Amino acid sequence: MRQAAPETGLDRGIRPFDFIALIINITIGAGILGLPAKIYALVGTWSLLAYGASAAIVTLIILCFAEVSSRFSGTGGPYLYTRVAFGPLVGFEVGWLFWLSRIAAFASICNLVVSYAALFRPQLGSGWERAGLITGLIVMLSVVNYVGVQRSARVNTVFTICKLVVIGAFALGGLFFINPDAFTFPRFPAYTSFSQAVLLLIFTFSGFDVAAIPSGEVQRPQRTVPMSLLVSIGTVALLFMAVQVVCIGTLPDLAYSERPLADAAGQFIGPAGAVFITVVALLTALGTLHALMLTGPRLLFAMAEQGQLPRWLARTHPRFRTPYVAIFVTAALQLLLAVTGTFLYALTLSTLIRLAYFALTSAALPILRRRTDVPVAQFRVAGGAVVSGITVLLCGWLLTNSSGREARDVGIAAVAGLLIFLGMRSQPKGSQ
Repeated sequence: MRQAAPETGLDRGIRPFDFIALIINITIGAGILGLPAKIYALVGTWSLLAYGASAAIVTLIILCFAEVSSRFSGTGGPYLYTRVAFGPLVGFEVGWLFWLSRIAAFASICNLVVSYAALFRPQLGSGWERAGLITGLIVMLSVVNYVGVQRSARVNTVFTICKLVVIGAFALGGLFFINPDAFTFPRFPAYTSFSQAVLLLIFTFSGFDVAAIPSGEVQRPQRTVPMSLLVSIGTVALLFMAVQVVCIGTLPDLAYSERPLADAAGQFIGPAGAVFITVVALLTALGTLHALMLTGPRLLFAMAEQGQLPRWLARTHPRFRTPYVAIFVTAALQLLLAVTGTFLYALTLSTLIRLAYFALTSAALPILRRRTDVPVAQFRVAGGAVVSGITVLLCGWLLTNSSGREARDVGIAAVAGLLIFLGMRSQPKGSQ
């Protein structure tokens, strides 16, 4: 039986299974299609250890997210958690940067879809056909989210099942063709190379943070969110490790491959392998786009609901009970950036922004434990304060591997967010 959320006007139509599918769908994004080669180029076969290290770090982050999220039932994810723990300014900055990173990520993945689709029809790679394809994708996904979160969640679940089946088939099928001699472990790689590999893989494992945003539309969120986070990361970690093993064991020139999964499939399937993986890439990217369209506008809605953005952004549709204004504002900016932007820029900013609010959310765990004015946690981490401290230190270590250009761009965006925050604070409440 579905629950209502009368305090927000939203519909709790996302079931636990659908929520697990949402997290998996976002996490298995475009990164898995290209990163196996980049990680191998950095650290060789030690990439398997890098995957394990990244999965361990993300598991610690998820444990912190699981306890913190179990206190809340509203929409907003990290924005909501940090606003309650650290105050409105920190919460606003997290929400603002988070939303911007989601728009840029959506735009970059749109361009990825276009590049893969162009393999079937080259004209789609440029000109009016490129713009038309991007526009059609965004309009379609906006409409699906506009007509109701329950329908949108079901569509997301279908994407996730298809994605798991095809990538799982690649991983399982490839295991029968691996060459054991390919797994040699030379001298351990340099510190810089290994830490850069772990940093890149953190981006690949991310996605759980985005999925936590629409908690206001999840059934029994205080229990569903923590359980779903832990189940999802276990599933994704096993799949990613299997994909890396297959790529190492079947593709001799993995370090130089631009399309590692397609090239690996070509080794043990034949010419049809490249076509198969191209379809997988399109399916993976489309599924991620749909999940981002579902989650991004809810963050804008949550910030407006708290009065930190204009109130009209928090309007919900009287029939569909979806944040339709936030959906269409987000979609308009996604369209603008997708038509004019590139793939790489969003990836470089996204990891840095994510690590910052990963650290803040993890730091919120011991703070909220000492508070008596917040709901009791439905999930508690053993040794939570220690886990929180280790997680914050690990996020700080990874942030030291970011470039100055990334830090500068995030700083500019943060200053813009500060000006918006101050502008909203200076307005009379009735004018918002």
